Amino acid sequence: MVKQSIFGRMAQLAKANINSLLDQAEDPQKMLDQMVRDYTNNIAEAESAVAQTIGNLRMLQDDYNEDIKNAQDWGNKALAASRKADEYRAKGDAVDAEKFDNLAKVALQRQISSENEAKTAEPNIASQSDVVDKLKQGLNQMKVKLNELTSKRNELVARSKTAAAQTQVHDALKSIDIMDPTSEVGRFEEKIRREEAKVRGQQELAASSLDAQFNSLEDLGEQTEIEARLAALKSGGSTPALGAGNGSTAGADTGTTVEEADFDKL
Repeated sequence: MVKQSIFGRMAQLAKANINSLLDQAEDPQKMLDQMVRDYTNNIAEAESAVAQTIGNLRMLQDDYNEDIKNAQDWGNKALAASRKADEYRAKGDAVDAEKFDNLAKVALQRQISSENEAKTAEPNIASQSDVVDKLKQGLNQMKVKLNELTSKRNELVARSKTAAAQTQVHDALKSIDIMDPTSEVGRFEEKIRREEAKVRGQQELAASSLDAQFNSLEDLGEQTEIEARLAALKSGGSTPALGAGNGSTAGADTGTTVEEADFDKL
């Protein structure tokens, strides 16, 4: 019963599903720390119980040794009394001889009683010795399990912290994923692209408007040249030389439709 009560908790802890306990725990580290504390307390209680059991065994052994010693002492006294009775009988003193024979009988009776007590204690001592040996072995196994549990606790806590750090980094990277069009950076980039496209459109529109203005200026300059030459002809002057004006006259459009046959009439 003592052995069963001492190692009952140890068996329960050994059979416990640690993963299930950790899944239900809000804080795995606190759960593991509590398990280590509970196991340490169980070992302390087991040590106290084992020490008490060992103490009881030592008392039984002391009583046994005392019974053995008493049996030997009473045996010696019985032998001494018997010899003393023989001496008195040899002297013809039957009364004293009978007296010491009776003393020898009493000593032998007590010797037998001590021997019986010793024999009765032997099975109990053997049984208790076996229990103590198993308790010591079980206690050592508990200490080994505690070391394993402590090491496992340190490992799991380290892994938990690593996993938490990795999750934090993953979440941080996910929040700034520049390739994700739904991210803040992606939306900001899309906004800038639209603004850049708008600027390019404005530039193209402005360039188109400038080209039209320059074309108008070129047409105006050509008309001005034609009018100047026509005025010179009418005033009796000569036609200005090529390059003297601001623009070319080739293909000039005066606004009047001219047929090529009209030049043949000149």
